[in-house]
Amino acid sequence: MSVAGPRSVLLTNDDGPPDSRESPYVFGFYKYLTRNLGWNVKVVLPSSQRSWIGKAYHIKEITKGNYFYPREPADGHGETSPTPRPLKENEVAEWILLDGTPATCSNIGLHNIYPNMIDLVISGPNLGRNSSSAFALSSGTIGAAMSSSLSKVRSIAISYGTVLYPTPEALFEPAHSLATNIISHLWQNWGGDEDGLRGPEVDLYNVNVPLNMDLLTDSGLPIYWTTMWRNSYGRLFKQVTSDPFETQEVDPAGPDTAALHSEPAKDTSDFPVGELVFKFSPQMDGLINPSPSSLTIGSDGWAIHKGVVSVTPLRASFAEPPQELDPKDVDKRRWRMKL
Repeated sequence: MSVAGPRSVLLTNDDGPPDSRESPYVFGFYKYLTRNLGWNVKVVLPSSQRSWIGKAYHIKEITKGNYFYPREPADGHGETSPTPRPLKENEVAEWILLDGTPATCSNIGLHNIYPNMIDLVISGPNLGRNSSSAFALSSGTIGAAMSSSLSKVRSIAISYGTVLYPTPEALFEPAHSLATNIISHLWQNWGGDEDGLRGPEVDLYNVNVPLNMDLLTDSGLPIYWTTMWRNSYGRLFKQVTSDPFETQEVDPAGPDTAALHSEPAKDTSDFPVGELVFKFSPQMDGLINPSPSSLTIGSDGWAIHKGVVSVTPLRASFAEPPQELDPKDVDKRRWRMKL
């Protein structure tokens, strides 16, 4: 049965087009939105993996694109074309792939390709969690949703936390079902916010669904309203030689990659400087497996640790310390420095 929804939805992500390793969720999720909710969904994706890029835009590069035609039963794999064409047999829809960042895709989708047509932007589902400030501030998934909310369009970022290696495919369908139900509920009950860009509204939501076996139970996963856990980075890069054969591909699962759980921290204090060549190789075990005592109860980090779904309302701005100000007292904030 169709659920009353927006006129049109723009779906984007930071993992790129359907791919069993780098982008395993977007095609199945699209089918749930269109077939189970009956929503009209337009898709504009990066043409390749663009994780860990935040809300970056292309400003010097020319952003080029192609039309993409995902097929069944090919798990969404399909043909590209520089110009639009009629659908062929077994092709599900016409999508667009852009050689740009997730935020670039969402902005071009909203203002160039589908102007004045989109009521809701959904970014994801991301391969891996996007919980806590350390991950959220780097996330291309949240970056695309943040970009859209700054255009005063309601936006939701959704991520599937990887907790089993490899993730059983049996969890994909129940995750899509739960995620689309959450999104439908958020759309129909968009929350209040005293200072939202659209008046009394939340700007965007960040949803994290851990892919664990409780998805298969009758009771399913509990869902909590959460805050964002404030944490911090350690070392994100390591020094390497300039030998191109030493370059190692970064795992697309982002912070949930199994390698980050097992890579031991190394003492680099005596590492010879040599050539200044560095590659992304984060040490994050403390962020992936934090001490329970460090987690703020009710935060998204706490929710991931408990194996439950987190829904975090966000405002499209940098957070500021809470402060009251009577307009009559504004002059008290004027600096009086002797220069």
